[in-house]
Amino acid sequence: MLLKRFYDDNLAQASYLIGCAATGEAIVVDANRDAEQYLRAARAEGLRVTRVTETHIHADFVSGTRELAEQAGARMFLSGEGGEDWRYAFARDSNATLLHDGDSILVGNIRLDVLHTPGHTPEHLTFLVTDTPATDRPMGAITGDFIFAGDVGRPDLLERAAKVAGTMRDGARALYRSLQRFKQLPDYLQLWPGHGAGSACGKALGAVPSTTLGYERIANWGLRETSEEAFIETVLAGQPEPPRYFAEMKRVNREGPRLLGDAQRPEQLTAARLGELLGSRALLVDTRAAADFAAGHAPGTINIPLNRSFSTWAGSLLPYDRAVYLVVEQSCARCADDAVRALAMIGLDRVAGYFTSDVLEELAQRGGEVVTSARIGVADLAAQLERGDVTVIDVRANSEWATGHLPGVANIPLGQLPDRIAEIPHERPVVMQCQSGARSAIAASVLRAHGLSNVITMTGGFADWERAGLPVQRES
Repeated sequence: MLLKRFYDDNLAQASYLIGCAATGEAIVVDANRDAEQYLRAARAEGLRVTRVTETHIHADFVSGTRELAEQAGARMFLSGEGGEDWRYAFARDSNATLLHDGDSILVGNIRLDVLHTPGHTPEHLTFLVTDTPATDRPMGAITGDFIFAGDVGRPDLLERAAKVAGTMRDGARALYRSLQRFKQLPDYLQLWPGHGAGSACGKALGAVPSTTLGYERIANWGLRETSEEAFIETVLAGQPEPPRYFAEMKRVNREGPRLLGDAQRPEQLTAARLGELLGSRALLVDTRAAADFAAGHAPGTINIPLNRSFSTWAGSLLPYDRAVYLVVEQSCARCADDAVRALAMIGLDRVAGYFTSDVLEELAQRGGEVVTSARIGVADLAAQLERGDVTVIDVRANSEWATGHLPGVANIPLGQLPDRIAEIPHERPVVMQCQSGARSAIAASVLRAHGLSNVITMTGGFADWERAGLPVQRES
């Protein structure tokens, strides 16, 4: 038996290829849309992907199950649990096999036994993996968003992200009961979770790639808790705000993601084309670092740096019904491809072209406008805030703001900003502030793209404010 883990750092997401060397067959569990990575890995091991499955209807990325099944000519297996409201709408037309508790998938001599483990979602499955030539007992479990290293899946996303009212507590209760059932399995069972640290699918995920059920009994609060009511209160408390795009991912993955096939790389465009697009108010996203963007950029451009948070903020801030044009760092040969891939992972497929950053100089030479971003440090902001010369908006999460913020400053989390711009008074200069300066730079570019001109980024953020010993207001 061969097991290979794939990990997408931007999504903090894991998927797995399991192969049977004796028969040359393989299955992929929880694939993302980059189908070629799985096919390439299978070929390197002398395997062919014949089965594709997933643990549940994902909320944080576009599933690649359908894409990979199409490209590999593989048979698709999907959860048939959860009731009519949470079954895959495309399963029948795609000739998918529906899985239920107690079913098995055979991949050569490897057997995946299906456990229905509801809680994170109603249809969630866990797969027990057995290498049958060696033993009739499972080696490990692919747990998806059920059990992580150090945490358990959050049961509130249907209500908080997909807006299905009244489902949080029922989900938490189902999760507790799924855990009690799962705890009956042996301690030696290896656990291969669907996410690691940084994922919004839980609140305290560990960074290790795998764990064991025995260790999680000791270290994981969710498995240690023996009171159902206490578990419900704890698992629902302090969950991070789900990214804005999670609802769209739920819809896409339930209805059936669009097949990418042999999608072509977007075209590199010229400075002349950039000038045309600026005149038509096209959607431009500058993926350079905040400091480079501040030093000079095309007016109306949204700055979302191409780092580990790129997918989260792109999904939260960009509309899904418009074409997107990218600006990438000239010296980065891979940046255009990396940005297009990251956007495709969350269903933003309409990248119509890209520019390298050197076109900004040519744009200026042609008489076009290149603008800079205003920035302000802690000391100057403190003085202006005391005089009432500026409006400050804290774009951190609600939980961060509650633990400490600048006195009298309003909180609009960055992911909510596009829907709440009308709340921001702009009779005075508007200063955007976060923890370190990264989110506030993005936020300032969003406001400028929406027509607010006198917008300033606070450098250093709340961290610098605290270090300077300036007054802090805390919510009780």
